[in-house]
Amino acid sequence: MGYRDEYDRAATDPEGFWMDAAQAIDWDRMPSRALFDRGGPVPEWYCDGLVNTCWNAVDRHVEAGHGDRFAIIHDSPVTESVARLTYVELRDRVAVLAGTMTARGVGTGDRVVIYMPMIPEAIVAMLACARIGAIHSVVFGGFASPELAIRIDDAKPKAVLAASCGIEPSRVVEYGPLLAGALNQAEHEPDCILILQRNRCHAEMQEGWEDWVAAQHGVAPVECVPVQADHPAYILYTSGTTGAPKGVVRPTGGHLVALEWTMTNVYGVAPGEVFWAASDVGWVVGHSYIAYAPLIHGCTTIVFEGKPVGTPDATTFWRVMADHEVSVFFTAPTAFRAVKREDPKGELASRFDLSALRTIFLAGERADPDTVEWIERTTGKPVIDHWWQTETGFAIAANPMGLEPLPVKSGSPSVPMPGYQVEVLDEGGTAVAPGALGAIAIKLPLPPGTLPTLWNAEERFRKSYLTTFPGYYETGDAGMLDEDGYLWIMARTDDVINVAGHRLSTGGMEEVLSTHPDVAECAVIGAADPLKGQVPVGFLCLNAGAQRAEADIVADCVRLVRERIGPVAAFHQAVCVPRLPKTRSGKILRATMAKIADGETVATPATIDDPAILDEIRDALATLGRGRG
Repeated sequence: MGYRDEYDRAATDPEGFWMDAAQAIDWDRMPSRALFDRGGPVPEWYCDGLVNTCWNAVDRHVEAGHGDRFAIIHDSPVTESVARLTYVELRDRVAVLAGTMTARGVGTGDRVVIYMPMIPEAIVAMLACARIGAIHSVVFGGFASPELAIRIDDAKPKAVLAASCGIEPSRVVEYGPLLAGALNQAEHEPDCILILQRNRCHAEMQEGWEDWVAAQHGVAPVECVPVQADHPAYILYTSGTTGAPKGVVRPTGGHLVALEWTMTNVYGVAPGEVFWAASDVGWVVGHSYIAYAPLIHGCTTIVFEGKPVGTPDATTFWRVMADHEVSVFFTAPTAFRAVKREDPKGELASRFDLSALRTIFLAGERADPDTVEWIERTTGKPVIDHWWQTETGFAIAANPMGLEPLPVKSGSPSVPMPGYQVEVLDEGGTAVAPGALGAIAIKLPLPPGTLPTLWNAEERFRKSYLTTFPGYYETGDAGMLDEDGYLWIMARTDDVINVAGHRLSTGGMEEVLSTHPDVAECAVIGAADPLKGQVPVGFLCLNAGAQRAEADIVADCVRLVRERIGPVAAFHQAVCVPRLPKTRSGKILRATMAKIADGETVATPATIDDPAILDEIRDALATLGRGRG
């Protein structure tokens, strides 16, 4: 069956569609049906089934005779090392760590905070929690003490599993003092703290802290503990508009079914192949497509401890793909923009054998056509943009390469996936015509694996996602559906600006700016204007080796927007900057930049990769007479 048949079946017979999909998972007790409406905020899936995530991700492959297959490849250019774990080695490590936590009183339903860099032990820790039914909450390694403390107080973990440090291209980030500071600030006190001492930096052990290795000596491995399918697999905190983090809850059974379905139908990857998501386990991509989906599907997953440039240079992605014969690669567009900026002509990839690589997937932010075309030209491989959120856990819209590859429309993440009934609505909740800009919403129920609520915040869940458009999940993104049913994500709803009564997408302007041959990366924000309400302001990062004067490039860009979008955009101001402020997952902090442009006091976002960039943005805006200037 092709895409349209599968999509229509999921819409008209969700019960049959998702019960069939559930057959790909090992259940201790098969659910009696797929969809349960129990009076909660949204309907839920497979609730009376019993299942274990760790069994499905590890043990069942060993039992099926694939124990010698590599489960994890750890490629760490920052430590100049590569390590490999087979499925049987992974099972044994996970079972002993699970036994270590069990011996310290951690059990089903208890929370465990994991605070680690991109090392195999982070995956081992996640799976060990899943093995005994504990609920993990991974916090990005190196997060500041106050933010870590907030998450500790919200999740109230029985245990914290941490490493002594993270290793960046130019520095070592000591986690010990950050963890100690968080524990001093937090009201909640965990019972158990295990510290993995890394060679580059040993943490100073505090009272009650235990050494990761010593704590596991002589510990007997434990078996998988089945849990109800609606039992939370994990809590993943995402930034909220109020500044307080939102704890997205991931249900165990639906998570397993959805991820397995996507590996076959979206990514088109086979068991035994190498799948690489160049993300971090602190983000949802790292949860879904480093730690879980590849292992559930029986693939080899790559845990990469490095950067697209600077570890040591812009060849790193190509080198890892070639060294490990990667079949399918997944990263954020911003990672490739960094590579493109260093290698505008795309010459470096030709040094490496990429013959095993079939497909490159992008997600995390809009994939501008210029970057997509550069990747395609450089690699000769199909580049597939797809769109999803922390809340959904997997793709809302994609090109289903394993089910039926569809024609690519550059700039679009293609079509809604089965289970997602996507509509574009006006402010009154009425569907707009094809091609018209509006708020993107998903008709309830959401498919399996998506969030059923927020941790200890059901009312906030309702207010954040379900109130604006009753009967729908509000995505917070703006865009359109075209006449062929392709979805176009233009901006966050907050990034649609109102210029003299005209609703305009900043994403559309960024798409135009990115076509300039000297522009490696760009961002457009809406800044307050006394006459027009808002006007766009552009930020341009130039390619390495750009020869023309910055003023000439800015003039070109202003002319490009005027020609392609029109004078209505009122695009007159742009400035060249060395870099853009981003989260550690690569998303540009446009809302923060807009506040700076409007002269507001801005608190440094907890997720920012380098706080020093904000001063660079303030200086650039001052040259335009904005912000503090």
